Amino acid sequence: MTARFTGKAVLVTGAGTGIGRATALAFATEGASVLAAGRTAGPLDETVALIEKAGGTAVAVTADVTRSADAKALVRRSVEHFGSLDVAVNNAGVFRGGAPVAELPEEDWRTLLDVNVTGVLLGLQAQVARMRDQPAGGAIVNVASNLGAHSRIPGVAGYLTTKAAVSALTRAAALDHIADGVRINAVSPGPADTPMSLRPGETDADRADRMKATVPLGRVSSTAEVAAAILYLASPDAASLVGTDLVIDGGASA
Repeated sequence: MTARFTGKAVLVTGAGTGIGRATALAFATEGASVLAAGRTAGPLDETVALIEKAGGTAVAVTADVTRSADAKALVRRSVEHFGSLDVAVNNAGVFRGGAPVAELPEEDWRTLLDVNVTGVLLGLQAQVARMRDQPAGGAIVNVASNLGAHSRIPGVAGYLTTKAAVSALTRAAALDHIADGVRINAVSPGPADTPMSLRPGETDADRADRMKATVPLGRVSSTAEVAAAILYLASPDAASLVGTDLVIDGGASA
């Protein structure tokens, strides 16, 4: 265990799997008390069990990030359990793709907007409301994507639009609330070692071959590598970073 976040309370949404779980584990390893949030209890309980097995402290709370009441409840639960909310990571997101704009299902479009954009907005509103009243303020990291503001591919217009919106929303919120003592930044991962980066019917080995041909680094990023970037942005080491969107994609959008 290291001490960079000792005594800090950290909220991570989408903490049941992938980047969210890796981020929750990384914060706990560095001394934070973690509130792991998501829609499904089972995966969250697994995340908490992994943290506790490693000697950390965590609690699981189910929530729907598209509901303002749930966003506020997550902040309230962090304060109730740990006494504060020092860091928030708005990681919850969904992917819908496979159709050009003219055939993009309205239901997919609305789901993407609700979760990927409105979910981040509601989280920011609830988190800033608490952090700006704390003497030490707080830090927020939103998870966007290298697809959207940084690069584009065919057939995923809805996802591109929402993740570009997260990048823009992050910058706007950062400017609005740095005077309140709240630092807000984003990370934009590219292909990472999660099921989301697998194409339909593709195996891990197939993906590895595709990455060698399409990504300058020659591989996907590990979830631990993305988590490390999130922790950096949330840490005192990044005290002068405000409105940064840190791309982590092995050079794919360079």
